[in-house]
Amino acid sequence: MRFHVSSLVRSAFAAGMVFLTTSAAAIEDPAQGLVRTLIANGVTDVSVAPNVWLYVPQGQPATPFVPPGPFTAQWQGWVSADLRSDFTFQAAFSGQVKVTINGGVALEAKGIEKQPVAGKSVRLNKGTNALLVEYVAPAMGDAFLRLYWTNRETPLSPLPLAQLSHATSEALTRSLQIHRGRDLVAELRCTKCHAAPGTMPELAMDAPTFNGIGARRQADWMARWIADPAALRPGTPMPKMFTGPEAPAEASAVAAYLATLKGESKFEPTTGDSAAGKALFEKLHCVACHVSPEGGDVKPHQISQKQVKAKFTPGALAAFLKKPEEHFAWIRMPNFKLSSEEAANLAAYLDSVADPIESKPPSADTAVIERGKNLVATSGCLNCHTLDGAKSELTAKPLAELASWTAGCLSDSPKPGSKSPHYALTAADRVDLRAFGATDRTSLGRTTEADFLTRQSRHLNCRECHGQFEGFPAWELLYGKLKPDWAERFIAGQHPVKPRPWNEARMPAFPAYAKGLGEGLATIAGLSPVVEEDAPPANAAELAEAGRKLASANGGFSCISCHSAAEFGATQVFEAPGINFAQSFARLQPEYFRRWLRAPTMIDPTSKMPVYFDEEGKSPLPEVLGGDGPKTIQAVWEYLRLGDRMPRPE
Repeated sequence: MRFHVSSLVRSAFAAGMVFLTTSAAAIEDPAQGLVRTLIANGVTDVSVAPNVWLYVPQGQPATPFVPPGPFTAQWQGWVSADLRSDFTFQAAFSGQVKVTINGGVALEAKGIEKQPVAGKSVRLNKGTNALLVEYVAPAMGDAFLRLYWTNRETPLSPLPLAQLSHATSEALTRSLQIHRGRDLVAELRCTKCHAAPGTMPELAMDAPTFNGIGARRQADWMARWIADPAALRPGTPMPKMFTGPEAPAEASAVAAYLATLKGESKFEPTTGDSAAGKALFEKLHCVACHVSPEGGDVKPHQISQKQVKAKFTPGALAAFLKKPEEHFAWIRMPNFKLSSEEAANLAAYLDSVADPIESKPPSADTAVIERGKNLVATSGCLNCHTLDGAKSELTAKPLAELASWTAGCLSDSPKPGSKSPHYALTAADRVDLRAFGATDRTSLGRTTEADFLTRQSRHLNCRECHGQFEGFPAWELLYGKLKPDWAERFIAGQHPVKPRPWNEARMPAFPAYAKGLGEGLATIAGLSPVVEEDAPPANAAELAEAGRKLASANGGFSCISCHSAAEFGATQVFEAPGINFAQSFARLQPEYFRRWLRAPTMIDPTSKMPVYFDEEGKSPLPEVLGGDGPKTIQAVWEYLRLGDRMPRPE
């Protein structure tokens, strides 16, 4: 069915976009992904999207940068083809969608289609092809769009992320500055002093509590940290609180006061095996976030551990390693579920490679301590850090009333004696913050799961493990793979069973981030943040029995050779076993499972999973369901649905 998108086209031009009629080769250094333009109530947001995917629950905004309500969207860039070939584009969607390839319409439809509907076959040239997707959200209900392609050699699948590219533009550059500025406002805890209403999850981010900090941290290290945080940890969001000639004395006074806050925490010095700690350090891939104690190249995001002996009081490091989030819920140091022995061993290793401690005791002068207590109350420390029985005495203008984003906290250099904290910002950081400051800042009052995932997967260094180490799938392969409720429990460290128990590495737990990440992995791929109902068909029992046969070595695909099935172990494991089938239904999105079983190496070229279906999608086992591919895949899914109740394959 036809519909008109001329208003969407005009809006895109107004946003500074130019429709692509040339190849990516004509553009200098095209970047991966597609330019996505969203327009709602006259407000435009331009960003880079990994693919033509979208999911917006009814009543929610399509992005934090536009208001909720009816919206339009477009994705623009190039899609690359390895060879000249005919493809059919298909879409699952609600609303209206139009796909244009090299200036010709490939798909145009309207309605609500949860299963992909096909357009006409179009010829793609070898190399890059101009791609434009235009979308109008429905007036009611959730808005969603997932684009696929297929041809004789390619089973129905999302467009490969690596084959999508785009050109930059002035509108895109400016919009991304606003995105980064908003992120910085949250990272720097700006709203802890400059109040702003908002639902952006990171506005709730805490800082290490002052309760009991004197038992956990060395006073001399705290004095140096307060005096100049960026000197000890480049890139920290912690600002320098004091400037001018009195700054060293003020920092020492605050440290002396904090050192008195022992609380009820008591740490006994631990003894551990340094060699075992080193092995654990390597097994957990700590170098993904930390500078290797053995030396080597240092990445900007890596944090040195040379200060641990100066920073932690005896015994406190091992306690921190066991539960990093105990005193700082939003900490980015994950919980690896270490045993007491493992924590002691790792602490022993880190102590052995740390710089020698040169600590001096804090001042016991009551006047100095009282001065520190007063500074903690009046300098804004308690706006971010909590302390039972204490309140901040610092007040500042609400964020909405800030007229200048070039003075105070954001001045290029601090004025001596200024009471404004000084952040170690780059010139680019200031540009981004000022770009955000020039907006109405209402985006702080809006959030989406996909936006949270995009930002926090970067801050948590997810790609430093995923796709880098054996056993860690590339990060983008997780888009649309896991059911959000299962992913949330897994990321929070609450899942009782390790999916790959033979893998020595461990999935770190990020409890404060788990819900947003789990739901974001679904919505970024155009799927609901809530597990959608997947009711079994009327003949589920019959299909499950066929699935059991298909999993068998006797007349089936011999899945049981590599995969356990509930309590029944794999029979002929080569190298490493597959995941227990009993866990698969709870873990996997149905759509992902169907694509995976149909053509696993198209999703992950490194997979050892065999390809069982031919180019037409037929099973090599005609005696089971007549070899019908979709029925065969559904039968395996129904067998997996049984979970721990699945009968043993033959």
